Amino acid sequence: MRTFRILSLALITSLAASPAFAQDTSTDTGSAAGKRFAVVGGYTHLDPKTDAAPGLKVDGDGAPTLSASWYATDNFAVELWGAADKFNHRVRGDGVGKIGTVEQQPIALSGQWHFGQADNVFRPFVGLGYYESNFSNEDIAGGGPHVGLETAKGAIGTVGLDMNINETWFARTDVRYMHSRPELRVAGEGTGQELKLDPWTVGVGLGARF
Repeated sequence: MRTFRILSLALITSLAASPAFAQDTSTDTGSAAGKRFAVVGGYTHLDPKTDAAPGLKVDGDGAPTLSASWYATDNFAVELWGAADKFNHRVRGDGVGKIGTVEQQPIALSGQWHFGQADNVFRPFVGLGYYESNFSNEDIAGGGPHVGLETAKGAIGTVGLDMNINETWFARTDVRYMHSRPELRVAGEGTGQELKLDPWTVGVGLGARF
C-alpha cells in the first residue's frame, strides 16, 4: 500500500510540473465550473483481504480502469467506474504455496460529493454506490471438480482527491472498498461457504472534463 501511495504522489507531481499540461494564465479565461461530464483513465491495484478463508489467501493484482461521470451540479456527480481488463489473482494455500488462479472484473455505479469550488486546485471527494464483480477462468481444482465463485455484489465506498491542472485536465488518486463475499461453488453447485475477499483498491489516473 505504501508503494502505491508514493506512486500516486509521483504521478500527480509530474503532471503538475509538465509544460504540456501547464495553464497559461495570460490567455486562459476558462473555468471548470459548469462542465457536466468527465472521463478518467488510470491504473488500479486491487488487494483482497489477507485471509479469504481458513488456510486460503488471495493475492492482489493491478489493471487499467476507466470511469465516466455526469455532474448534476459542480459538487454532486454520478460515476460509472470499472476495470478495462481483468484482475488476475493468485490463490495460495497455507504451507503449499500457489494452488490456482482466478480473474475478476468489477464495475460500479456511485454517487459522489466533490468538496469545494470547481476551480479549486485540490478537490477531495467521497462516494457510495453499488458494484458487481464477475469471476472467470477459475483454475483452482488441480484436476478435481471445477471450483468457481459466484458474482460478487454489494456496496462500494470511495475516497479520492482531484488536482486541477487547468479547466479541462486533472489528476486523480482514489481509494475504494468493496464488500465482497462471493459463494464458493464446486462442480456448479453452491456450497454455502463464502470467501471474505473485501478488497481495497488504490488508483491513479488522468481525467478530462467537458
